Amino acid sequence: MTEETEAVYRTIFARRDVRAEYTGEVICADTLNRILSAGHAAPSVGNSQPWDFVIIQDRNRLAEFAAHVAERRKAFADELADDRKEVFNPIKIEGIRESGTGIVVTFDPRRGGPNILGRHTIDDTGVFSAVLAIQNMWLAATAENIGMGWVSFYEEEFLRSFIGCPDPIRPIAWLCIGPVTHFESVPDLQRFGWRDAKPLSEVIHREVYRG
Repeated sequence: MTEETEAVYRTIFARRDVRAEYTGEVICADTLNRILSAGHAAPSVGNSQPWDFVIIQDRNRLAEFAAHVAERRKAFADELADDRKEVFNPIKIEGIRESGTGIVVTFDPRRGGPNILGRHTIDDTGVFSAVLAIQNMWLAATAENIGMGWVSFYEEEFLRSFIGCPDPIRPIAWLCIGPVTHFESVPDLQRFGWRDAKPLSEVIHREVYRG
């Protein structure tokens, strides 16, 4: 294996959903642009590039979105059984203010025209394409020693209104991004005992799916 190949694998396995390790510094414009460029280089169905990136750095707006997420976090916690609530409570689920920068990734189903090569039978390939852009950014950020965290505790209509996103465009992710002190060696949900990772051997099937 070459050094370049090893570097790719190191980055993949070092990637973390970062929440608590942000330094409080705001990512510099050049680094942010490189990471966005990596996202924009992602493969997309029919070369439709159905994503847009909305950058949010205003402290008041970050605080407003963080307050909404805190409400949704509480609603989720209130539904948990007591034993699961005890596990969940110490888990930090976002770094919206601490990261200093949010990237909202949107999906535009109209991008590429009415007849998109590859979406004729599987319409979800459009959303899959935008998620590939997110993965590209996540790996690029890790390689830059920049943390990224995917926030999913929000109401989609709230975020749509928050960024002024018209139908039929959908916001599909809020990504916190910023410099970090370190990357944890073990993902948070495993460290806190929420859920362990499955070994590779349990998810490989040969010829047909066997549950």
